[in-house]
Amino acid sequence: MMLRIHFSEADLARTTLAERPDPLWEVAASLHRFQTRRGRWAFAEWYRSGRRDMREQGLERPVGTLLQPLYSRGVYFPDFLTPFQASDGLESGLLAILDAPPARTAGEIDQLSRSSGISRWTSEIPGAQGRRELVRILRAYHRTVLAPHWEHIQARIEAERAARLRALLARGVEGLLADLGPTMRWENPVLHVKYPAEERDLHLNGRGLRLVPSYFCWGAPVSLADPELQPVLCYPVLQEPATPSLDAAWDGQEKALAALIGQARAAVLRTTASGATTGEIARAIGVSASSASRHATVLRDAGLVTSSRHGTSVLHTLTPAGASVLRASTRRARKPTADHTEVRRRR
Repeated sequence: MMLRIHFSEADLARTTLAERPDPLWEVAASLHRFQTRRGRWAFAEWYRSGRRDMREQGLERPVGTLLQPLYSRGVYFPDFLTPFQASDGLESGLLAILDAPPARTAGEIDQLSRSSGISRWTSEIPGAQGRRELVRILRAYHRTVLAPHWEHIQARIEAERAARLRALLARGVEGLLADLGPTMRWENPVLHVKYPAEERDLHLNGRGLRLVPSYFCWGAPVSLADPELQPVLCYPVLQEPATPSLDAAWDGQEKALAALIGQARAAVLRTTASGATTGEIARAIGVSASSASRHATVLRDAGLVTSSRHGTSVLHTLTPAGASVLRASTRRARKPTADHTEVRRRR
């Protein structure tokens, strides 16, 4: 299936990228992860801890019988569950769910019932009491399953945002749209998107498109079903297999580099290979922002890193000298010896 999003020049000018993880899109996508084994390897640790924590907090039954049917992994789930206001935070999004017009909510619940069926509880959601109960369970689910991992989620979204903004600076909005991953293809003026629902066309008509990178979205991006709403495309960030601990990482290719400049600064140097803000460095290597900033300053003074301010963030990238140092340490570590056999990680 394919979603074709049609842009005009005005739409290109009004296309935006979410500044932070959208909590209600992450709620929706994470609930989908509990409904399928697809991509389980990328979320294995989170999946195990989430199941355990829900069981301990008495949330397994309400999530399984109330939330999962509402957030169906089928062809449709209601648009009012992912309001635009959630971009300002969880509570703003939950308030928007409470304030959604009852007629709209009832219509979307009716559409859900036609596509996948609903429970008695789901049919009560359009009422004020039903929505209050829904918000209560959503808040408990977010607190139990997502909040403990939020810093990691935020770090992945920040890294994705930094990469997309660099594409934007280098090649404009069309460059950004052309670099969104293997599930999307830009052919001016149409963005072709692999889509889990029916084949359709979305004409932006000067409204622009809000791009929402999502940690838990997997495979195909997701859009709103109602073409009259402000257009949004929630798309997956590329996941990598779980990385070993920092200490284990230094048993391999950067051990010599760590011996030369110190373990923490070697980690900073590696993290900045594709560009990273101070906050991203801090989260990636597990230190405070002030410590990350100090290490970056030392590397900058040594001519290995360059730093530039973008709004409230400082972006650190490798200088040619820094890139050469990192490449040299990698080549040395990968050189076969009589005592070691090179092992290639399956990606």
